[in-house]
This record gives sequence, structure tokens and C-alpha cells, in this order.
Amino acid sequence: MKRIPSWQGKTALITGASSGIGEAAARLLSRKGLRVILTARRVDRLEALAEEIIHAGGQADVRPADLSVEEERQRLAEAVMESTGCPDVLVNNAGFGWYGYYHDMPWETAQSMIRVNIEAPAHLTRLFLPAMLARGWGCILNISSIAGNMPNQGVAVYAASKAFLDSFTTSLYRETRGSGVQVCSIRPGPVSSEFFEQALRHPNGRAVPAERFAVPPQRVAECLWSVMNHPRRVAYVPPILALSPWLERLFGGVIDLLGPLLLRREDPTRHPSFH
Repeated sequence: MKRIPSWQGKTALITGASSGIGEAAARLLSRKGLRVILTARRVDRLEALAEEIIHAGGQADVRPADLSVEEERQRLAEAVMESTGCPDVLVNNAGFGWYGYYHDMPWETAQSMIRVNIEAPAHLTRLFLPAMLARGWGCILNISSIAGNMPNQGVAVYAASKAFLDSFTTSLYRETRGSGVQVCSIRPGPVSSEFFEQALRHPNGRAVPAERFAVPPQRVAECLWSVMNHPRRVAYVPPILALSPWLERLFGGVIDLLGPLLLRREDPTRHPSFH
């Protein structure tokens, strides 16, 4: 395995950097000496974060983009390559969730989720991976979820998107072994962020029960930093969730029975739909 060089002065492109895991990762990596390139849709959030990082002595660039749009992903990659060259680290973090029956999920929401959670990381990886391989160095970190191997009721499209990301990451990890490019899937459990608020805000969405078990996004950022320095194919946050694939194998039948109970329809006056 190649020695991991100093991260001082390296660059990291972080998607979904305006809040949650992306924001926490940007703060941590900038403190570790990396120049962070921040992308998301909310320009005001990105600019405020960049200003905070620069004020603290770090380096940050703002590159707003709507990652659900292919042309904007292409423009983002071109702008980054022109200004700083191929990033040393690509953090595919952008994504959102929705909780409820799939038949209640508006197709527009499902389509947007597929574009952001699946197309965006696959496309950005394709745009930067050839340059990483050519120079023999790079790091691609895909922020997945334990939902990828525990496809429970209420998160049909979200869980499927994370299953794709896990499979995609595993294949890339095996394809790039020995190339100097490291690829990892980081699989957190529930994370305390705007994810839950957004899931409720989307049309016909509901409150996500797992919110009560959420860990701070800083925990995921720390795991990300650990993986950068100690490469591995997959990492869980918290580590005990490495047992999660076995839960599906051992208790999948029980979950099949409990699913309808856990996703029972709630009083619409408590969680009104947004139309």
C-alpha cells in the first residue's frame, strides 16, 4: 500500500457542504490544512461557511451548483479543474431523504432523489477519477448509509440509492486497488442534521422515526478523516453498526412482519402533507 502523504495544501471538493455532514467535513478538513471547495445550491450558506473558514486561517472556495442537473455537474467539474486542478479528495455527500409509503411519494421527489443520490456521485466520480488515476493519487469518499443494507419500510428510494452507492463503491475499490486512488463507503446511522427536517418538508413526507437515535455530523466528519489516513473499503458510524448487515440477514423476516406496524398511517393533523 502506498504511503499516505501529508494532506497539508491538498484540495477537497465537498458536495452538500451547506449543512450537516458536508459542513462538518469542510470545517474539519480545513483545520487539517486542506483547501476545501464547497458546493451546494444555497450560496448564502456556502459563502458564510467559507468566510468562517478563511477567518480561522483556512482556505475555502465556493462553487454553487444544483447537482440534480447534469450540465451543472459538468460546469462544476470544469471550473474546479481550471482553478485548482483535479481535487485530491472528492467527498460525495450531497443527498436527501423522504419517509413514507412509496405510493404516496411524488414522482418528482423520487426523480430528484435519484438524480442527487445516485447520478451526482456517479457522474462526479467519472469526471474526476481519470485524472486521479493518471497522476496515481486521489481519494473518493462516498457518504452512504446503513439503509443501503437495511432497506426498511418508508425509505424505498432512499435505501435503494444507498445500496447503489455501496455497490458502486465496492466495485470501484476493487478496480482501483494498487493505483494510488483510495475509495471508501462511509455508512452512518441516523445523523443529526437538516436531513430529517427536509424529509418532512417534501410533499407527502413524514417525520423519520430514527431521528431520536441520531449522532452529530462531526462524528461522520471524524470518520472521514480517519479513512483518509487509514484507507479501507467501508467504515461505519458509530462502529457498532458494522453489525447492521447481519441484522437484515438474521431478522429480516421479523422486520417484514413489523414493517406495516412501524409505518402505520399517522393523524394527518400532526404531520400535514405539503402540496
